[in-house]
Amino acid sequence: MSDVSKDLVITALRQVQDPELRKDLVTLNMIKDVEIDKSEVSFTIELTTPACPLRQQIQRDAENAVLAIDGVESVNVTMSARVPEDKKIKDLTIKNIIAIGSGKGGVGKSTIAVNLAVALAECGAKVGLMDADIYGPNVPMMMGVQALPPTPQGKKIQTAEAYGVKVMSIGFMVTAGQPLIWRGPMLHSAIKQFLMDVDWGELDYLIVDLPPGTGDVQLSLVQTVPLSGGVIVTMPQQVSLDDAARAVSMFKKMEVPILGVVENMSYLPMEDGTLRRIFGEGGGEELARIAGAPLLANVPIDENIRIGGDRGDPVVVAEPESPGAKAMNALAQSVAARMSIEIRG
Repeated sequence: MSDVSKDLVITALRQVQDPELRKDLVTLNMIKDVEIDKSEVSFTIELTTPACPLRQQIQRDAENAVLAIDGVESVNVTMSARVPEDKKIKDLTIKNIIAIGSGKGGVGKSTIAVNLAVALAECGAKVGLMDADIYGPNVPMMMGVQALPPTPQGKKIQTAEAYGVKVMSIGFMVTAGQPLIWRGPMLHSAIKQFLMDVDWGELDYLIVDLPPGTGDVQLSLVQTVPLSGGVIVTMPQQVSLDDAARAVSMFKKMEVPILGVVENMSYLPMEDGTLRRIFGEGGGEELARIAGAPLLANVPIDENIRIGGDRGDPVVVAEPESPGAKAMNALAQSVAARMSIEIRG
């Protein structure tokens, strides 16, 4: 009979920490289904997000910890994930709602929102994307979807779907080029309908692409449902920093946790390996300091990002090895990690 016991395995795994959450795997209730067959040990590690950037390190550390037990000759680790749920969200089958905001237009906020949503879905998460940019709904074009599917009588509005992401946008409901001249009550009604009357199903993350600025849509969103976190998109130059700082103030006044800052169009990679800072530098770092939150990503100027947006083929799918796609995928992992930390406290 083997001297290896479940208690020994659990004790060994108490020495392994999740580097992001800074607690051991046992305390975090990540260890499941421990089985021992003579000198072979098997167990599952249940991560807090399928987009965990450190999953390989966690798996390797856990394997080494158990292999160090006298009598253990082999370890089989199964990696799974269960996204933690924001308990503040009621009446919706959505675990986390993440708003993507900016202080001004033209910083690539919708591009970030689209690629973030698709990258999370590519990792295995259940993701929705709500285009709340009422005045400039670009998400349908960027996702390559033109219309909503028919809604069965008596049922909630059905979402469009692309790249594994459920999509809803005011762009599906107006004629191309038609201006929307809506006052506050109409905006509030539209936002509420997008959240409550749409069949989102069960989601790990609902990514909300906010309009630029700090107006009625943002207020309506917070009045309708608690936001789990906010991400602020800026550019390196001072004028973008000044505007984005207002988005920081908005999130703080609405008591929305700021997950971090994204500096878009940070640099242009040159053929000789140098980086050309066309729009200056340091804006993202300074905004992160003001926000008291991390700088999540420096996204480069990459023609593939623009081409993917125009074609409705997001860069994380169309050109996954491009500099832009790699930055977007890293961003998705960082956002997922930050959301896990925020929910678990």
